[in-house]
Amino acid sequence: MLHPSYADLIKVVNSGVEEGEDPVVSSRYSIVMATSKRARQIIAGDDELVDGKGKKPLSVAVEELNQGKIQILTDEFKEETEEVSGEVSDTESADTEETDKE
Repeated sequence: MLHPSYADLIKVVNSGVEEGEDPVVSSRYSIVMATSKRARQIIAGDDELVDGKGKKPLSVAVEELNQGKIQILTDEFKEETEEVSGEVSDTESADTEETDKE
């Protein structure tokens, strides 16, 4: 049995959602995908955000999610972030071009 349960993890992830908004996750699949992605990041060398001594990367990822140390981003948030990143990149390249001309 998984501790915490999927239901508990879904409650933690959706705790910041205001009434009337769509929940961030509504299925076990979303929890599994998020924790497996975080576990792969830990395996690749990212720092653990909780004490993971003697634990497998997936257990650490579940604990991080349960403690609210990591968040699952919605598609809307990802799109907004990409738009802002694109604007910054355009600005940086324009500044570079101006510097080269001078």
